[in-house]
This record gives sequence, structure tokens and C-alpha cells, in this order.
Amino acid sequence: MRKKQGEAFAPFQEVPNQYNKRFYIESYGCQMNFADSEIVASILNSDGFGATRNYEEADLVLINTCSIREKAEQTIRKRLTEFKKIKNKKTGNADRGSWLYG
Repeated sequence: MRKKQGEAFAPFQEVPNQYNKRFYIESYGCQMNFADSEIVASILNSDGFGATRNYEEADLVLINTCSIREKAEQTIRKRLTEFKKIKNKKTGNADRGSWLYG
């Protein structure tokens, strides 16, 4: 199955187990980024996380990309702004939590 840029990667979403925590992953860039996202999803699942295609349901949001192309970096910055709004709404506090850039 071909994955699209920015499409949520949600393996295990249909698994009948109930998860206390959910993760959301978007991948941009080369096929290696998509493969890395699959590895991360597998590790998170083995640690008891379930996947979701709705970032508003997620306890953990990951964006996997590289910054080789400026347009991709601009797209990610826009997405981070959207995610931050949801995070602030969920926590009720703009200063709680942390963001990892790299």
C-alpha cells in the first residue's frame, strides 16, 4: 500500500484491544521516513499505545520529516501550529507539555 505525504499512519487501529493511550503519526519525505514511522508505531504498540487517524484523540503526536526541502518544512510548521491549538484546548494551559524539534 502506497502511503501519501501527511497521511496519518495508523496500524493497529482496528485491533480489538482497548488502549489507554493513542498515538498519531504523519510522515513526509522519502520512503525511509515512512519506514521509520512504521518502526516507531511498532515500538509504541508494544508499549501499549494504540493508533488513531484523528490527531484530536491522540495522547502523542509525531511528525516524521526531514528539512531538505523548504516547502516540506513550511508545511510542517503549519501542522505544528494546528497541533498546538488542539493541545492547548485539551490541557487548558498553553505552557504545559513539551515539543521536540529535530
